Amino acid sequence: MEPTKLSTLPGSREPSALQAARKRRSAIWLFFCCLATAFGLTWLVLILGSLFWNGFSGLSGDVFTQMTPPPGSAGGLLNAVYGSVVMTGLGVLVGTPIGILAGTYMAEYGRYARLTVVVRFINDILLSAPSIIIGLFVYEILVAPMGHFSGIAGAVALAFIVVPIVARTTEDMLLLVPNPLREAASAMGLPRAHVILKVAYKAARAGMITGVLLAVARVSGETAPLLFTALNNQFWSQDLNAPMASLPTVIFQFALSPYKEWQGLAWTGALIITLTVLTLSITARVLGATRISK
Repeated sequence: MEPTKLSTLPGSREPSALQAARKRRSAIWLFFCCLATAFGLTWLVLILGSLFWNGFSGLSGDVFTQMTPPPGSAGGLLNAVYGSVVMTGLGVLVGTPIGILAGTYMAEYGRYARLTVVVRFINDILLSAPSIIIGLFVYEILVAPMGHFSGIAGAVALAFIVVPIVARTTEDMLLLVPNPLREAASAMGLPRAHVILKVAYKAARAGMITGVLLAVARVSGETAPLLFTALNNQFWSQDLNAPMASLPTVIFQFALSPYKEWQGLAWTGALIITLTVLTLSITARVLGATRISK
């Protein structure tokens, strides 16, 4: 008996017709994908172009050597840059060890424990929580009892943002380390802590550093939590127990002002933050690509 041909089946079409229809559908969806990408990139180019055009025009040595000026006067952003560096640095120094320890516990010690499920759930909530909620929380536990805003409160608020990012990245990177590496180290008589420090951390080092850099990029542009904790300061201040200036809050204040000099400094401050975040993001991508290639 001869096999029934595909073209003789009821409702069937030639394979070439099916292939042509699939190609048409693929071309149509590819067109819409390219159109959506071009739409998004157009607005991105316009935003970045406006930022670079207005920001570079005000970029000079005075920006990094003079304080924020009074209304209607020229000046710089030295105190704001200093405040941002100090509070971001303290937030990262406090949040990074906690995040690494939490991620290490979830990946190495309590991978199947019930506590890990709870910690991971809380960590996910913190990751998705709006930063203004964290600012309000720190305001209630630090600013209100102390009776004043401070750089310490701002650093604590940023640390709350750093912890879940570093914890999630550390856990994910450690879970990617092959178990035979741990087993080989344990077979040589190394204690569990030494296996983690000498083997697991070394294998996941690039990914863990990437997580820290992403956390720095995230907190360096946060405004809402600093408005509720560190507030702002028009003058140079190294006192962490007093209100402290930061680039995001100065940009927020100056951008809403009617003074041309302040608006120009707001554009310049936004450019500085953008370049900083871009540099950190590129570095994180390079480190991530290096980790994958190895």
